[in-house]
Amino acid sequence: MRMGGFEIGERIVAQGTRETVNLGVSTLANASPMNLPVHVVHGGPGPVLFLSGAVHGDEIQGIEIVRRVLGHEALKSLSGTLLAIPIVNAFGFLNHSRYMPDRRDLNRSFPGSDQGSLTSLLADLFFREVVLRSQYGIDLHSAALHRTNLPQIRIAPKDDDLMTLAEAFAPPVIMTSKLRDGSLRQCAKDAGVKVVLFEGGEALRFDEASIETGVKGTLRVMKSIGMIGTAPAVPGHAVTVHSTSSTWTRAPEGGILHSVRQVGDKVGRREPIGIITDPLGQVRVPVFAEDDGVIIGKTNLPIVNRGDALFHVARIKAKASSKVDAMPDEDEII
Repeated sequence: MRMGGFEIGERIVAQGTRETVNLGVSTLANASPMNLPVHVVHGGPGPVLFLSGAVHGDEIQGIEIVRRVLGHEALKSLSGTLLAIPIVNAFGFLNHSRYMPDRRDLNRSFPGSDQGSLTSLLADLFFREVVLRSQYGIDLHSAALHRTNLPQIRIAPKDDDLMTLAEAFAPPVIMTSKLRDGSLRQCAKDAGVKVVLFEGGEALRFDEASIETGVKGTLRVMKSIGMIGTAPAVPGHAVTVHSTSSTWTRAPEGGILHSVRQVGDKVGRREPIGIITDPLGQVRVPVFAEDDGVIIGKTNLPIVNRGDALFHVARIKAKASSKVDAMPDEDEII
């Protein structure tokens, strides 16, 4: 900070203004520059919050969430500073890919290094220039290719501040799970930055319900930390489910899946949630929920092999448990 301005890269954004700062990442093979655009809305003294979308290049829900938040009238009287990065992984975004060109997962490469691979270089730049300048962050994600997620917030265990942010967001589900090495949230935690992760929708597709939940939840978080004066109210009938563990129901047989339950549905143990048939209709194999819970994710592909992950169920009864599971990465579930 200098004289009321917010310093990032080689720029100083004056108080009461907004500006897009392009941080240089690399040069493409055709000599075109590749930048990391950070839109800075500097309202003056107060908290610094970052919003990051498309850390995985094919997870585009966050891009639209960031765009709508930036255009919201509540930002006209902003206290503090908003750092909005709608597309962190531009390489993957342009190629409709989750990954970086060197085939690495950006969200397993933090805090990065200025002497490493391209993925490590981008992780280092984003972490130094954005994360370490912030006190809070909302990292926006969606399910991997051919799957969809119920809007949800994921937080690290044993952190009351993160729980406060998650409850202010007011999503359908709050998942408490262990952090993964090299993830943005793990490294942010080590640096003392409070980051929650939003999941919703599917890769390469806009999902209006997830986008609306993400926008309203982000504004509620901003209000809760004193950045804006008003935010959308939580619907009176809305109830957030808390869970500390989940399970994937896998296909007992190969064939064609007919889902009878959808994301957001509550299910009971041994309740039928799908049927697998053969193309001739002569075989019918039921798919049962393994636990009481809420379906927070499911496959969108009706063509399945034995062992494929079909439904992701958050265990409701786990709320009172002290045991917290580590959730597998979205792309590890096939």
